[in-house]
Amino acid sequence: MLKKNNEKEVGIVTKVSGPLIVAKNMQSAQVYDVVKVSDKRLTAEVIELRGDLASIQVYEETAGIGPGEPVYFTNEVLSVELGPGLIGSIFDGIQRPLDKIYEVNSKIIPAGIEVPKLDRNKKWKFEAIAKAGDEVSGGDVLGTVLETNIVKHKIMVPNNIKGKIIEIKSVEATIAESIVKLEKTNGEIIELTMIQSWPVRKKRPYKKKITPFKPMITGQRVIDTLFPIAIGGIAAVPGPFGSGKTVVQHQLAKWSDADIIVYVGCGERGNEMTDVLREFPQLKDPKTGESLMERTVLIANTSNMPVAAREASIYTGITIAEYYRDMGYKVALMADSTSRWAEALREMSSRLEEMPGEEGYPAYLGSRLAEFYERAGLVECLGNGSREGAVTVIGAVSPPGGDTSEPVSQATLRIVKVFWGLSASLAYRRHFPAVDWIRSYSLYQDQVGEYLDNHVHSDWTEEVNEFRKLLQEEVGLEEIVRLVGIDSLSFQDRVKLLTAQMIREDYLHQNAFNEIDTYTSTNKQYYMMRVILTWYEKALEALENGISFKTIETSEAKAVIGRYKYVPEENVTREYNNIVKLINDEFIKEDE
Repeated sequence: MLKKNNEKEVGIVTKVSGPLIVAKNMQSAQVYDVVKVSDKRLTAEVIELRGDLASIQVYEETAGIGPGEPVYFTNEVLSVELGPGLIGSIFDGIQRPLDKIYEVNSKIIPAGIEVPKLDRNKKWKFEAIAKAGDEVSGGDVLGTVLETNIVKHKIMVPNNIKGKIIEIKSVEATIAESIVKLEKTNGEIIELTMIQSWPVRKKRPYKKKITPFKPMITGQRVIDTLFPIAIGGIAAVPGPFGSGKTVVQHQLAKWSDADIIVYVGCGERGNEMTDVLREFPQLKDPKTGESLMERTVLIANTSNMPVAAREASIYTGITIAEYYRDMGYKVALMADSTSRWAEALREMSSRLEEMPGEEGYPAYLGSRLAEFYERAGLVECLGNGSREGAVTVIGAVSPPGGDTSEPVSQATLRIVKVFWGLSASLAYRRHFPAVDWIRSYSLYQDQVGEYLDNHVHSDWTEEVNEFRKLLQEEVGLEEIVRLVGIDSLSFQDRVKLLTAQMIREDYLHQNAFNEIDTYTSTNKQYYMMRVILTWYEKALEALENGISFKTIETSEAKAVIGRYKYVPEENVTREYNNIVKLINDEFIKEDE
């Protein structure tokens, strides 16, 4: 509780520097304590202590605040509320519900406004699973609530509590009402509700971490085939302005094989979050047929919001993701973009007058990024039963001018295991996704390839390696063409160039606005690879059999293969057989 009248628990502002405030009489505060600045009650966090002076970052606009203003203690750390009502909501960086604020105050967020983070009035139907007399501890599931038509929200025992259930009942209640009476091991009787709180900077515990091995299927061919990400993995999407980072993340949020999506707009333009808000409710989840917002949490900290709140937004997002992971769900977190988050770190560091690192970023940039990304992973969850959950983190990086040698990109690349480098030249040629197949890489390739060999087709890895080889050889052949012309190449090499062109234009290029091509299953991806390589193999055979290169170059099958991506999933195998027959008929007929 705040103690406004107790002078020992009230600091005094001595300096204001943008989002940074210095206050005295703060000797009883702790680092990362939440305080309220001035009588406007601006939410802020202590980030440094020197004697009785505290440096405080304020998560709201500080205009009008000056020396002499009071600083009120809360004796709490920055935390999020976890419980039913998270899904389908849009929060700011410190988990204030923007839709509720809009209802109260229309378009402007008033300074110091305090709105409950989760709705205290809505009633939820709690179905008890545990029963009276059960011994329970942190992570055990007490019961479930149908949060949306897609998500069954598991109400768990808070992680620091252990004891015996005295009373539990299936009931319709608000998140703040008691649903369980518990006797702790020390004999104390407590009541549990559907809501719990967790500090955003502290990672939630688990039994053990498991090495990621299963692919997170995204439906984006260039990603699933050439640069896959495992469930529980970490990936970076760096690229210059206009190369499609946000569009890639929107596609992954829409189509990836995840139960829950947490989308963090960190320092991005407001219209990008508006696009998400407009599109997601209208889009249908391909697995359930329900709206995508039925499994999505949005955290919006746009570029016109206070800079300091960018740092909090990333931690708020990952904490919510870990909470759903602990229920046994696969969660995908999209952070767009970590560069804007790093810029907030740089600004606060310079205002703290710390010794700058490279390009003005703080020396601890790499360790802060590592702390964030290491909270991803595939884990065995705490609690009864055998539950596995995962948090997959995909962070966009926005290097100035697309220069990935700058500090944020380099610090990120030292941590992540998948690099989807976006190319401005591909984006300008309207090639989507603009993932550069020469610069990008995935360190999950071996584990994921083995899984797909066992669960999709036994020669999946072989086909992928052949694709990769042809794309690599194309680079060298194009260099020769630029130097001495196309006529210097053998017909075999020219067939390679044609095949590489088919791979680029008919396979790697994907139309996000076409309802069939926007998502491709692994089964269809395999047949698309197989049909292109079949054409390549038959074309080389045809050359050996004396068929002219012009006939191969003008092959009707090439055009049919180009349209294969628009074939519905249910017709994939039949159409594949038709194209293979066409290829054979074309080349054999000519030979005869």
